[in-house]
Amino acid sequence: MTRATLDKQPHEVASMFDDVAANYDLTNDVLSLGQDRRWRKEVAKAVDARPAQRILDLAAGTGTSSLPFTAAGAYVVPCDFSLGMLREGKKRHPWLPLTAGDATRLPFADGVFDAVTISFGLRNVQDTGRALRELYRVTKPGGRVVICEFSHPTWAPFRTVYEEYLMRALPPVARAVSSNPDAYVYLAESIQSWPDQPGLARQLQQAGWSRVAWRNLSGGIVALHRGTKQA
Repeated sequence: MTRATLDKQPHEVASMFDDVAANYDLTNDVLSLGQDRRWRKEVAKAVDARPAQRILDLAAGTGTSSLPFTAAGAYVVPCDFSLGMLREGKKRHPWLPLTAGDATRLPFADGVFDAVTISFGLRNVQDTGRALRELYRVTKPGGRVVICEFSHPTWAPFRTVYEEYLMRALPPVARAVSSNPDAYVYLAESIQSWPDQPGLARQLQQAGWSRVAWRNLSGGIVALHRGTKQA
């Protein structure tokens, strides 16, 4: 079983997600105590997909995160660099145009998407700034980005409890429900080392995005960042 390290070598991260593809959605539901469903609903609201719009759903995994956009009538391209995830997604959702792609070298032309979004995947990319610039490149002028990612609770006592859960409670739970529990040790470490809300906002601005803002979910366990590409 593969466990990626915090230098986030692409082949290690992809292989790790290949290992957990079959039970990934179920495991996330268990580990988040069902909160991941609420977080994804908030992503769908923020993206606000409309009929005939083109949406890029990056790090889409099995394609579950893309379903609300298709339900809204948009044309959605779920993209991921884990072939194991894409194969699993094709079994479940054969109608989705699942696409293999690296976030730092997206296989799309300039300015083709009305909105781009990535949920719980940006922190697994080796070069965050390059990925944000690639998202900017493939977005139409006036288009928008929505990033849903684990972040840092804003209330100090709660943050302490949460970090204890990540490093002490999460690994035993992962061993019970995941085919590769070591992968979730990496995921916990990657959450702790990830920038806070203002830090990610600065990286978005440095990549060219304007009107950058964020909203905390579940007390800051997750943050929903948004930005716009200038027309």
